[in-house]
Amino acid sequence: MFSLAHHGAVTGVTGSCHQLLLDNGHSLLVDCGMFQGAEATPGADADSLERRTQITFDISSVRALLVTHCHIDHVGRLPWLLAAGFDGPVYASRATCELLPLVIEDALKVGVTRDAGLINQVVGRLKTMLRPVDYGAAVPLPELDQNGQSVTACFKPAGHILGSAYIELTITSSASGAIEQVSQKVVFSGDLGARDTPLLPDPEPLVSADVLVLESTYGDKNHGDRRNRRARLESALKRCLTNAGTVLIPAFSIGRTQELLYELEDIFHHLPESSGGRSGLTDAVDVVVDSPLAARFTGHYRRLSEYWDAEARQRLVTGRHPLSFDQLLTIESHQDHMNAVGYLRRTGRPAIMIAASGMCAGGRIVNYLKALLADERTDVLFVGYQARGTLGRDIQHWGPKGGYVFVDGQKVNIAANVETLSGYSAHADQDDLLAFAKGPSGHSSPVRHVVLVHGDDDAKQQLKLVLEREMPGVDVVVPATPHESYRLPLV
Repeated sequence: MFSLAHHGAVTGVTGSCHQLLLDNGHSLLVDCGMFQGAEATPGADADSLERRTQITFDISSVRALLVTHCHIDHVGRLPWLLAAGFDGPVYASRATCELLPLVIEDALKVGVTRDAGLINQVVGRLKTMLRPVDYGAAVPLPELDQNGQSVTACFKPAGHILGSAYIELTITSSASGAIEQVSQKVVFSGDLGARDTPLLPDPEPLVSADVLVLESTYGDKNHGDRRNRRARLESALKRCLTNAGTVLIPAFSIGRTQELLYELEDIFHHLPESSGGRSGLTDAVDVVVDSPLAARFTGHYRRLSEYWDAEARQRLVTGRHPLSFDQLLTIESHQDHMNAVGYLRRTGRPAIMIAASGMCAGGRIVNYLKALLADERTDVLFVGYQARGTLGRDIQHWGPKGGYVFVDGQKVNIAANVETLSGYSAHADQDDLLAFAKGPSGHSSPVRHVVLVHGDDDAKQQLKLVLEREMPGVDVVVPATPHESYRLPLV
């Protein structure tokens, strides 16, 4: 009935792009992400735009693109897909359709061109192709109908970022003149959120699938105790006040930044009153978001509160503003950004600085790291996955050892305290992934075949062992070769 091919997230965690090829000659893509760090094409400059964005596969049969969420490693190659000739519809959740043009606009500005006319042309064309989908709705994909085969899509909440979804595809086939039809379900997980994350509901449970294409970012480990993450963040706040230094938090503009603001607001809200303010933190520490894009997304998060979880919505009812509080400042212009870098380097003013990119692979966080990594008063808190070959992974590895890194070609010694708060990861961990694949209690082996993508080799292999042990009879496949199409032994 169908074959699969993977054009990214095969040998690592970035560049997600999966193709479902029907026997009728049509196909669709799920995501079209940009490669980052060491996962771009080997043998070229790691920062080469061509290396990170090229479309190296035949798209002549592709009739539709389905987007799980709008992180750049899932949508960053979209402009190049359009340039290669794709002109079909782009299906995504309603929130993703609202956020996606902003992501593409920013990606083009930062990495490609400042030509406003060209950017507006690409973004304008993309907007005409978007097809917003409600969670839980069965959406026919008529572009794929041919020779008795048809496909219906259903987007379900994935709990990763606002608008994120995993996608259930039901493929129905019937021979010419036959009365009986055969249906099979293929599920693409996209990026699944961890359970009990701030702000957003948990992923909706998977009921069944003939084939589950499953991410494996944290397939080899479980996050730290998420109940202690708030205490650890509060400890970092107090340490920065004592050190008279800066806490640098590299964070993606969508998702992680908003979760951090939500948690920080709760910390400030619950600090005990005293004659000098709330334990000295309220007046002494600024929380700064140095990212115009993150500020825009935070505005969208506030406006789309219908997608928040029950706890977050209840805070609104009681008059609190989880994503907008007194200590929060936003930096917009590049000049103000550079002034802030210089001011913090000179004064050691206590501040929590949240800036992109989340893997330190560019963006404003790089200037802060260049200026402050060598200062022992600085804390660097990693709250998300750091891919191989990124500056973030290097700091995470060498920082605790008193090593050094190269930032924009400049050697910088690491005197800063470097810490990883795994409890803030927006990715499901091994237990979460296993629970998703096993489905709700009471269901018996709801999945027949699992295809592991979007993970380092060790993560995929360890998750494969766990799935095979915990789900006897389930066939687990780990694709090894990009672009090669294959059929699963469905019976």
